[in-house]
Amino acid sequence: MMPPSPFVRDIFSRWYSPDDPLLPTVLTHSGCVAELALEIADNKDLDVDRQFVCDAAMLHDIGVIACDAPAIHCHGSLPYICHGVEGRRLLEMAGLPRHALVCERHTGSGLTVQDIVRQNLPLPHRDMCPVSLEEKLICYADKFFSKSGSLSERKPLEKVIRQMETFGEDSLRRFLDLHALFS
Repeated sequence: MMPPSPFVRDIFSRWYSPDDPLLPTVLTHSGCVAELALEIADNKDLDVDRQFVCDAAMLHDIGVIACDAPAIHCHGSLPYICHGVEGRRLLEMAGLPRHALVCERHTGSGLTVQDIVRQNLPLPHRDMCPVSLEEKLICYADKFFSKSGSLSERKPLEKVIRQMETFGEDSLRRFLDLHALFS
């Protein structure tokens, strides 16, 4: 895998202390996502900004620091579903608006306003679906890795599909569209 840009480490150091037990989880997970996204880009000969894909994949979950998910060492106050919006906020503060959109748009297979309203999610009422090829690629690759259990173990497609089914038909359809694009 290509190395992330030096600014990625600087961004993490703004919000994570070096001894935070969450940091290795986020870095391992994000590194696996970056590696798979770049592998897919190479295999499909996709015309993407490879450095952006690497950097944005490394930063896509930075917002988990503010969320409440003790099982993965997140001790913030926000519901976990908010990690993408929080990541967007953090990266916009850091002057990275393009990377910020990856944070917001990677959750599930993307979230529509209808999803947010129907499920009464504590999120702004706006579409949060991946738009650019890079956003779609990172969103797709993210589904194959967990932040709990064996972090670097790639989930089989069948397991990802079962997990996406739990979020409803629309979410599953969006994932299958991504799968058709990248498989």
